[in-house]
Amino acid sequence: MAEAVSLMDVDGEENHHLKPNKGKSVVAAPPPDGKATPWVEKYRPQSLADVAAHRDIVDTIDRLTSENRLPHLLLYGPPGTGKTSTILAVARKLYGAQFHNMILELNASDDRGIDVVRQQIQDFASTQSFSFGAKSFVKLVLLDEADAMTKDAQFALRRVIEKYTKNTRFALICNHVNKIIPALQSRCTRFRFAPLDSIHVTERLKHVIEAEGLDVTESGLTALVRLSNGDMRKALNILQSTHMASQQITEEAVYLCTGNPLPKDIEQISHWLLNEPFATSFLRIYEIKARKGLALVDIVREVTMFVFKIQMPSEVRVPLINDLADIEYRLSFGCNDKLQLGSLISSFTRARCALVAAAK
Repeated sequence: MAEAVSLMDVDGEENHHLKPNKGKSVVAAPPPDGKATPWVEKYRPQSLADVAAHRDIVDTIDRLTSENRLPHLLLYGPPGTGKTSTILAVARKLYGAQFHNMILELNASDDRGIDVVRQQIQDFASTQSFSFGAKSFVKLVLLDEADAMTKDAQFALRRVIEKYTKNTRFALICNHVNKIIPALQSRCTRFRFAPLDSIHVTERLKHVIEAEGLDVTESGLTALVRLSNGDMRKALNILQSTHMASQQITEEAVYLCTGNPLPKDIEQISHWLLNEPFATSFLRIYEIKARKGLALVDIVREVTMFVFKIQMPSEVRVPLINDLADIEYRLSFGCNDKLQLGSLISSFTRARCALVAAAK
């Protein structure tokens, strides 16, 4: 089985700074009213051919499924990259109309203890496999957000996998593979789902926009793709929430709906940081932050991206980016906004002095 996945990106470094989306529901039963259905479920891929990206991984899993050689799977990577959709599409291909009888879906962030492994999972795995006509199928246990499981539960799951591997396949999905014990990792074929390319996000968004008959400007679509950061679920959620708030989805409407600072606001703030005295910068940034209801952590994050784009000697850029990372880290723990705004302006003051010294 190992040679079948030798060309896949199964052991690459993942983005550990991305936080798992613990609010995600694995079992999706669409409401009767289609208009009330969240678009992330309404437009979830129903087959492997519909999965937007990662064709190399999807094609390999598709081939293993067709050849009846499906191994235990460990799919990992940032949220919204198609992990759950891929497994559900595999289950639909395997079981068809018997889909709900042959799969056990659990969200491990809710059902994370050892009792769940000993009761629900073991009870399901211990029952006999079903036969449809002359063909027999293994069952599938889907554990979403498996990195939230306790260590004891993971060790218990390892023993269940060993005992029932003849009639049950296990698919583990997580954001951070380093939180899965080595004993479980070694029993699964690993696939890494990287953040989606902007091209794939754009194509999928255009499909939804056309299906829903939305009025979306080019700048609005660009804003959706930019704010999604390769997370298709996030892109669809922003699109739907913006549509509910505004008839026309423009760049300004998208940023207003999400609470993110507009690019023109970041350019203005960066201009003040690079050119104005400390007191003037503090008052102007604090005023625009309060008037537009912006979070300082979002301002710092966007300013950091702005610093990457402008021309600046590396001996000035690197210390400045390190300072900005420290400020963002402190803000994530609830440090005082005014103090951190002062730190932000001070960091740019030091950078300006370094730029003047370098010019001389």
